[in-house]
Amino acid sequence: PLAQSFCLAGPDWQRGRSLALKNIDYETVAVNLTKDGGQQFSEEFQSLNPMKQVPALKIDGITIGQSLAIIEYLEETRPTPRLLPRDPKKRAQVRMVSDLIASGIQPLQNLSVLKQVGQENQLTWAQQAITSGFNALEQILQSSAGRYCVGDEVSMADLCLAPQVANADRFKVDLTPYPTISRINKSLLALEAFHVSHPCRQPDTPPELRA
Repeated sequence: PLAQSFCLAGPDWQRGRSLALKNIDYETVAVNLTKDGGQQFSEEFQSLNPMKQVPALKIDGITIGQSLAIIEYLEETRPTPRLLPRDPKKRAQVRMVSDLIASGIQPLQNLSVLKQVGQENQLTWAQQAITSGFNALEQILQSSAGRYCVGDEVSMADLCLAPQVANADRFKVDLTPYPTISRINKSLLALEAFHVSHPCRQPDTPPELRA
């Protein structure tokens, strides 16, 4: 069946990429986080995700509203290609990297947080949040990485890494101190599923941000 995903192109492209990697047909309904005071605050969207955050995925008669939960559900119901390694140690590494990004970096430079720190402080705040997380992530990846975050197969960790590197670029973070992160990201962007789901190539991407 056709999955229906509600997202703003950019912040949640890991969800779109997991659908693309698993060859799942889906319809995207864009939710603009700034238009009309934030479309995520509408009653319609709150009925899908009470946290008033993207994403939300309607699939198999249920609605799932968090990125990692979405990816795990797709992995359990549509396990090919595999996004979590069979080896439990590698699987733990994948989840560790995914959680580090999804819980320890990404929320700190979300729009809702940036609004709280004030317009004049947003860039500095976002840069500090990303560099602090990337300092830890680079060290971890030096031990776990092969071609990708954990070994030589694309995993859930890579789905989290690529959008965070895109955010780092958006906030003008110098990636020179992070050669492992940069190398993995370059390898990922060479893959079709990562290329087509990049935020600069989404239907609702503003013209000035399109590739």
